Amino acid sequence: MASGNAIRGSRVGAGPMGEAERGDTAPRVWITFYCCNGHETRPSFASDAAIPENWDCPRCGFPAGPDRDNPPAPPRTEPYKTHLAYVRERRSNEDGEAILAEALAKLRGEV
Repeated sequence: MASGNAIRGSRVGAGPMGEAERGDTAPRVWITFYCCNGHETRPSFASDAAIPENWDCPRCGFPAGPDRDNPPAPPRTEPYKTHLAYVRERRSNEDGEAILAEALAKLRGEV
């Protein structure tokens, strides 16, 4: 059994919690942001801070804006491309056939 003289629920240097100890908080303003899924977010900002145009929705991750009727559109995500897809963007089929023929000729020792 633990000794009976331990003070539970406190730490070294802990004191009374309150505004008097920490000082006054900065004046705040709460701005409501809306995402395309209808989620509502109300972050607070310092009253003299610049308010951003968009805010990331903490529920779905889509961008949110201050206008409920016109929220920002979700970002367009492009599907994953393989290495072969990038090569096909740069080369035509004829170029690919020529490179393949040259590589096979080297392997066979014809060059």
